[in-house]
Amino acid sequence: MKETFGKVTILRFLPTYTSLVHVRDISTELESLKSWMKDRGAHKRSTELFILTYGTLVAQLCEDYEKDEDINKQLDKMGRNIGMKLVEDFLARSNIAQCRNFYETADVIAKVAFKMYLGVTPRVTFWSQAGDDCSLFLEKNPLLGYVEIPEKHSCLLYSNMICGILKGALKMVRLQVDIQLLQDLVKDDKVTEIRMKLMRRHKVVRTVEKEQRYCGDT
Repeated sequence: MKETFGKVTILRFLPTYTSLVHVRDISTELESLKSWMKDRGAHKRSTELFILTYGTLVAQLCEDYEKDEDINKQLDKMGRNIGMKLVEDFLARSNIAQCRNFYETADVIAKVAFKMYLGVTPRVTFWSQAGDDCSLFLEKNPLLGYVEIPEKHSCLLYSNMICGILKGALKMVRLQVDIQLLQDLVKDDKVTEIRMKLMRRHKVVRTVEKEQRYCGDT
């Protein structure tokens, strides 16, 4: 089954993608996603094209891997690769100050990063008492459009690339964060929920500071 919106054909079932859409090399699709995310704010590129590109990539992974767990790992890995390369662009364009704690980090992710690259603003909620664990609730998932997951892919985490993007970006600013997709609209959940838990904050000690300390000891 398929539905047509303007000049873009959005396919309803993932296995159908490979027969009706020309599936290029996965690396090409990945580069297309990176380009779309970087250019989104400036050029307002078609959201439907983005949805189709992402769906095509997931469909190709479904062809290449038998187990949903392996597909989920690949989506996470690809996302981390995108996040590590996007973070420099984000810091340059957002001009934000360094976050003082994880509360501020989550706020920037939701209100600045998601809005800038995906055009949505998730709610930050369900904080742990320690302030190192929270959920992002998306009432609208930008990766979804007109997609339904076949029953044989019931364990597929369709939006898992978002988790990978966040992991990769946060790693580049020295934050080790465990990120999991707990709910997804594509599975008829009421929201898409991404859970983030701060595991470790890597500190960088400047060489100058070390030298000053050594000089003080002499």
